[in-house]
Amino acid sequence: MTVRLAEAHSDALGETRRRVAAVTSDQLELSTPCEDWSVRELLNHIVAGNLWAAELAAGKAIDEVGDRLDGDVLDDDLLSAYEQSAKLASDVFAEPGAMEAMCAVSYGPVPGSVYCGHRVLDVVIHGWDLATATGQDDVIPAALVQVCQEILEPQLEALQASGAFGEEVEVGSDADPQARLLALLGRSG
Repeated sequence: MTVRLAEAHSDALGETRRRVAAVTSDQLELSTPCEDWSVRELLNHIVAGNLWAAELAAGKAIDEVGDRLDGDVLDDDLLSAYEQSAKLASDVFAEPGAMEAMCAVSYGPVPGSVYCGHRVLDVVIHGWDLATATGQDDVIPAALVQVCQEILEPQLEALQASGAFGEEVEVGSDADPQARLLALLGRSG
Protein backbone atom coordinates (compact mmCIF):
# COMPACT_ATOMS: atom_id res chain seq x y z
CA MET A 1 0.00 0.00 0.00
CA THR A 2 3.03 2.34 0.24
CA VAL A 3 2.91 3.37 -3.43
CA ARG A 4 -0.82 3.77 -3.13
CA LEU A 5 -0.35 5.92 -0.02
CA ALA A 6 1.83 8.44 -1.86
CA GLU A 7 -0.76 8.57 -4.66
CA ALA A 8 -3.62 8.88 -2.16
CA HIS A 9 -1.77 11.70 -0.41
CA SER A 10 -1.32 13.52 -3.71
CA ASP A 11 -4.99 12.92 -4.59
CA ALA A 12 -6.11 14.20 -1.18
CA LEU A 13 -4.02 17.33 -1.61
CA GLY A 14 -5.52 17.89 -5.06
CA GLU A 15 -9.07 17.43 -3.82
CA THR A 16 -8.49 19.86 -0.97
CA ARG A 17 -6.85 22.32 -3.37
CA ARG A 18 -10.10 22.45 -5.33
CA ARG A 19 -11.90 23.36 -2.13
CA VAL A 20 -9.34 25.95 -1.05
CA ALA A 21 -9.62 27.60 -4.49
CA ALA A 22 -13.36 28.09 -3.97
CA VAL A 23 -13.04 29.89 -0.62
CA THR A 24 -13.88 33.58 -0.82
CA SER A 25 -12.57 36.31 1.47
CA ASP A 26 -16.00 36.84 3.02
CA GLN A 27 -15.99 33.19 4.20
CA LEU A 28 -12.75 33.33 6.19
CA GLU A 29 -14.41 34.04 9.53
CA LEU A 30 -17.13 31.38 9.16
CA SER A 31 -17.16 28.61 11.75
CA THR A 32 -16.17 25.08 10.75
CA PRO A 33 -16.97 21.57 11.99
CA CYS A 34 -13.65 21.85 13.88
CA GLU A 35 -14.70 23.54 17.11
CA ASP A 36 -12.79 26.73 17.83
CA TRP A 37 -11.52 27.16 14.25
CA SER A 38 -12.73 29.61 11.65
CA VAL A 39 -12.25 28.87 7.95
CA ARG A 40 -9.03 30.90 7.99
CA GLU A 41 -7.73 29.08 11.06
CA LEU A 42 -8.57 25.73 9.44
CA LEU A 43 -6.72 26.77 6.28
CA ASN A 44 -3.74 27.76 8.43
CA HIS A 45 -3.82 24.34 10.12
CA ILE A 46 -3.91 22.55 6.75
CA VAL A 47 -1.03 24.59 5.31
CA ALA A 48 1.02 24.25 8.51
CA GLY A 49 0.40 20.49 8.48
CA ASN A 50 1.74 20.28 4.95
CA LEU A 51 4.81 22.32 5.90
CA TRP A 52 5.43 20.13 8.96
CA ALA A 53 5.10 17.02 6.80
CA ALA A 54 7.68 18.36 4.36
CA GLU A 55 10.14 18.88 7.22
CA LEU A 56 9.51 15.77 9.33
CA ALA A 57 9.23 13.31 6.44
CA ALA A 58 12.54 14.69 5.15
CA GLY A 59 14.16 13.55 8.38
CA LYS A 60 14.18 16.69 10.49
CA ALA A 61 13.35 16.54 14.19
CA ILE A 62 10.70 18.77 15.73
CA ASP A 63 13.29 20.78 17.64
CA GLU A 64 15.22 21.39 14.40
CA VAL A 65 12.11 22.99 12.90
CA GLY A 66 11.63 24.96 16.10
CA ASP A 67 8.85 27.50 16.23
CA ARG A 68 9.07 28.79 12.67
CA LEU A 69 5.85 26.98 11.69
CA ASP A 70 3.95 28.20 14.76
CA GLY A 71 1.31 30.87 14.40
CA ASP A 72 0.04 32.15 11.07
CA VAL A 73 1.81 30.56 8.09
CA LEU A 74 -0.58 31.96 5.48
CA ASP A 75 0.06 34.96 3.31
CA ASP A 76 -2.47 37.14 1.52
CA ASP A 77 -2.75 34.64 -1.32
CA LEU A 78 -4.29 31.66 0.47
CA LEU A 79 -4.38 29.45 -2.60
CA SER A 80 -0.72 30.07 -3.36
CA ALA A 81 0.23 29.29 0.26
CA TYR A 82 -1.75 26.06 0.05
CA GLU A 83 -0.30 25.06 -3.33
CA GLN A 84 3.29 25.68 -2.24
CA SER A 85 2.84 23.70 0.99
CA ALA A 86 1.02 20.87 -0.81
CA LYS A 87 3.81 20.54 -3.37
CA LEU A 88 6.44 20.32 -0.64
CA ALA A 89 4.45 17.67 1.25
CA SER A 90 3.63 15.67 -1.88
CA ASP A 91 7.22 15.75 -3.11
CA VAL A 92 8.70 14.52 0.17
CA PHE A 93 6.41 11.48 0.39
CA ALA A 94 7.12 10.64 -3.28
CA GLU A 95 10.87 10.37 -2.62
CA PRO A 96 12.36 6.86 -2.84
CA GLY A 97 12.51 5.36 0.65
CA ALA A 98 10.19 7.94 2.19
CA MET A 99 7.64 5.36 3.30
CA GLU A 100 10.26 3.26 5.07
CA ALA A 101 12.18 6.12 6.70
CA MET A 102 11.39 6.92 10.32
CA CYS A 103 9.72 10.26 11.04
CA ALA A 104 10.12 11.89 14.45
CA VAL A 105 6.59 13.25 14.84
CA SER A 106 4.93 14.62 17.98
CA TYR A 107 3.48 11.22 18.93
CA GLY A 108 6.78 9.37 18.57
CA PRO A 109 8.92 7.94 15.81
CA VAL A 110 6.84 6.26 13.10
CA PRO A 111 7.58 4.92 9.62
CA GLY A 112 6.92 7.36 6.80
CA SER A 113 4.04 5.17 5.64
CA VAL A 114 2.24 5.66 8.96
CA TYR A 115 2.86 9.41 8.93
CA CYS A 116 1.76 9.67 5.30
CA GLY A 117 -1.42 7.77 6.18
CA HIS A 118 -2.14 10.20 8.98
CA ARG A 119 -1.57 13.09 6.59
CA VAL A 120 -4.03 11.55 4.10
CA LEU A 121 -6.66 11.36 6.85
CA ASP A 122 -5.96 14.91 7.99
CA VAL A 123 -6.05 16.43 4.51
CA VAL A 124 -9.18 14.53 3.43
CA ILE A 125 -11.16 15.23 6.58
CA HIS A 126 -10.16 18.87 6.82
CA GLY A 127 -10.96 19.27 3.12
CA TRP A 128 -14.44 18.01 3.97
CA ASP A 129 -14.58 20.42 6.93
CA LEU A 130 -13.66 23.28 4.60
CA ALA A 131 -16.27 22.28 2.02
CA THR A 132 -18.94 21.96 4.69
CA ALA A 133 -18.12 25.32 6.27
CA THR A 134 -18.17 27.18 2.96
CA GLY A 135 -21.21 25.50 1.40
CA GLN A 136 -19.29 23.56 -1.25
CA ASP A 137 -20.00 20.07 -2.52
CA ASP A 138 -18.79 17.93 0.37
CA VAL A 139 -18.61 14.57 -1.40
CA ILE A 140 -15.26 12.86 -0.86
CA PRO A 141 -14.18 10.74 -3.85
CA ALA A 142 -14.97 7.07 -3.18
CA ALA A 143 -11.35 5.99 -3.69
CA LEU A 144 -10.19 8.41 -0.98
CA VAL A 145 -12.94 7.25 1.38
CA GLN A 146 -11.76 3.67 0.88
CA VAL A 147 -8.09 4.51 1.46
CA CYS A 148 -9.01 6.47 4.59
CA GLN A 149 -10.97 3.49 5.91
CA GLU A 150 -7.99 1.21 5.25
CA ILE A 151 -5.67 3.61 7.07
CA LEU A 152 -8.07 4.16 9.95
CA GLU A 153 -9.32 0.67 10.76
CA PRO A 154 -6.12 -0.84 12.22
CA GLN A 155 -5.43 2.33 14.26
CA LEU A 156 -8.94 3.48 15.12
CA GLU A 157 -8.76 3.11 18.89
CA ALA A 158 -5.34 4.76 19.15
CA LEU A 159 -6.35 7.68 16.93
CA GLN A 160 -9.62 8.22 18.78
CA ALA A 161 -7.81 8.06 22.13
CA SER A 162 -5.23 10.61 20.92
CA GLY A 163 -7.89 13.29 20.62
CA ALA A 164 -6.77 14.07 17.07
CA PHE A 165 -10.36 13.70 15.91
CA GLY A 166 -13.74 14.18 17.54
CA GLU A 167 -15.66 11.55 19.43
CA GLU A 168 -17.37 8.94 17.24
CA VAL A 169 -20.87 9.89 16.05
CA GLU A 170 -23.67 7.33 15.70
CA VAL A 171 -24.91 6.59 12.17
CA GLY A 172 -27.59 4.26 10.88
CA SER A 173 -26.88 0.84 9.44
CA ASP A 174 -27.78 2.19 6.00
CA ALA A 175 -25.12 4.94 6.12
CA ASP A 176 -22.90 5.18 3.06
CA PRO A 177 -19.10 4.69 3.34
CA GLN A 178 -18.42 8.45 3.53
CA ALA A 179 -20.93 8.93 6.35
CA ARG A 180 -19.39 5.99 8.24
CA LEU A 181 -15.89 7.41 7.81
CA LEU A 182 -16.97 10.86 8.97
CA ALA A 183 -18.78 9.35 11.97
CA LEU A 184 -15.64 7.48 13.06
CA LEU A 185 -13.82 10.81 13.03
CA GLY A 186 -16.47 12.65 15.01
CA ARG A 187 -18.33 14.29 12.16
CA SER A 188 -21.82 13.95 10.78
CA GLY A 189 -22.71 14.71 7.26
